[in-house]
Amino acid sequence: MTEPSKVIHVRNVGQEISENDLLQLFQPFGVITKLVMLRAKNQALLQMQDIAAAVNAMQFYSNVQPSIRGRSVYVQFSSHQELTTVDQNAQGRGDEPNRILLVSIHHVLYPITVEVLHQVFSPHGIVEKIVTFQKSAGFQALIQYELTQTAISARNSLQGRNIYDGCCQLDIQFSNLDELQVSYNNERSRDFTNPNLPSEPKGKSPQQGYGDAGAMYPWQGSGPRGVGFPQMGNAAAIATAFPSGLPPGISGTNDRCTIIVSNVNPDRIDEDKLFNLFSIYGNIVRIKHLRNKPDHALVQMGDGFQAELAVHFLKGAMLFGQRLEVNYSKYPNINTGPETRDYSNSNLNRFNRNAAKNYRYCCSPTKMIHVSSLHQDVTEEEIVAHLEEHGPIVNTKLFEMNGKKQALILFNNEEQATEALVCQHATSLGGSIIRISFSQVQSI
Repeated sequence: MTEPSKVIHVRNVGQEISENDLLQLFQPFGVITKLVMLRAKNQALLQMQDIAAAVNAMQFYSNVQPSIRGRSVYVQFSSHQELTTVDQNAQGRGDEPNRILLVSIHHVLYPITVEVLHQVFSPHGIVEKIVTFQKSAGFQALIQYELTQTAISARNSLQGRNIYDGCCQLDIQFSNLDELQVSYNNERSRDFTNPNLPSEPKGKSPQQGYGDAGAMYPWQGSGPRGVGFPQMGNAAAIATAFPSGLPPGISGTNDRCTIIVSNVNPDRIDEDKLFNLFSIYGNIVRIKHLRNKPDHALVQMGDGFQAELAVHFLKGAMLFGQRLEVNYSKYPNINTGPETRDYSNSNLNRFNRNAAKNYRYCCSPTKMIHVSSLHQDVTEEEIVAHLEEHGPIVNTKLFEMNGKKQALILFNNEEQATEALVCQHATSLGGSIIRISFSQVQSI
């Protein structure tokens, strides 16, 4: 086997696969410093910032087959320890310089606005127009400079850089558009040459183009699109959680984020209870109860991997006397509206912190629940009184770990434990907001 290297060799890279596709596959493991596309050989060479990042990527993809746009790609350490400038220039990127840049931003942890982008790109020259949009590949923007040479300089200076420390990494390509048509000046689009444009359309819905960009553009056929693993944004956490491979029945290849849940009890379930249940398996973006089908609901998860976990572990679960049907929805996402609850900014989403630990604890509903974030002075009697309305409690164990009070609560069956979780997670007990999850511990 080739010894570990910062450089990763990728094979079976079809012509439909872009540089951005490869970047999204490997960026979760660390900063990518160089990328060379070997188009004639259907291969690519990619250099990570250090060997540790490359090793993490290789370890993960030894358990999960990487796939881009339905095509399996094969990865191994390269015999090169470093990619030289000669290597890069000899292969070239092959894209035509243009005054308009197509910018993809990865690992977006802070809001990216027109003002932020203008602050980043204007030091390199006069920026005429900016349009931002959301596509399957993530957050993107088009930046139009006054001069092509200025755009070249900005791309050379900013490619691979982070807007904020440790996040919001820039991937910059030349666009094949000749001119940006901006209709509105707002936080999503701006024509700096025409400050008199309105902020929103009057009397009609905003124009639809690149997402809700405030400008009409067809999708660039040669531009970046979503990769086969949109869940790879959490790849490093997944690799840490499952070092020996994914759980049985989990493929890691699902790209559908929205789930349809049917046969729910409409008299006892609501969006917050569904949130409490599904947030065990990933972050929740939106939930919509279907009013024309009261026993149906849509749940949009943070990514395809989290949706796969929820479908796998919750299919057939009993709740409020009914067996849940959990399947992938035909809708890619849930639109905002008066009947939709948005949880994208909820601080109750579990996977914003300690993602690896939360992945590791994913399982089907069990009779045992784990209660944490308890008040230091709480008693077993108080915990039982808080939960016993959901079914007879067989046994309890109150303990302390890392200086924090926690408890294990054993019910008669899985349905009672599930009901306690969906009804009492994030409720107040003794002045503390408690957290509840299923425990894989078999007995106390």
